[in-house]
Amino acid sequence: MGSTPLAAPFSSERSLLRSDLGLVVLGGELDISTAPQFKSDLCALVDEGVKDIVVDLNEVTFIDSTALGVLIGGVRRVRSVGGVIVLVATGRAVVRALALTGLDRVFTICATREQALATL
Repeated sequence: MGSTPLAAPFSSERSLLRSDLGLVVLGGELDISTAPQFKSDLCALVDEGVKDIVVDLNEVTFIDSTALGVLIGGVRRVRSVGGVIVLVATGRAVVRALALTGLDRVFTICATREQALATL
């Protein structure tokens, strides 16, 4: 009898890289139950005065429409203060979701965090 592997636990960590530059690193499944924490981290950074945000999605194994909505809301919020959100994404599930929804044309998407930081 085989066992079904458990989904990777969700994680969302935010940090300030500079006074105007924030980072959110996400892992696991980003869905309707975990998107509120992601939204909270994005909003907290903007509330702290951050204009530009790098969102690292490389450890995300699944992303749903709720989480994509958080990204759209986030980009609207940072644009209102003259900022941008740059995504780090190489996982097939995330890259495919961004392409299918056309969000790959809204966001700059980089393969590494270093590349994302170099665009800012």
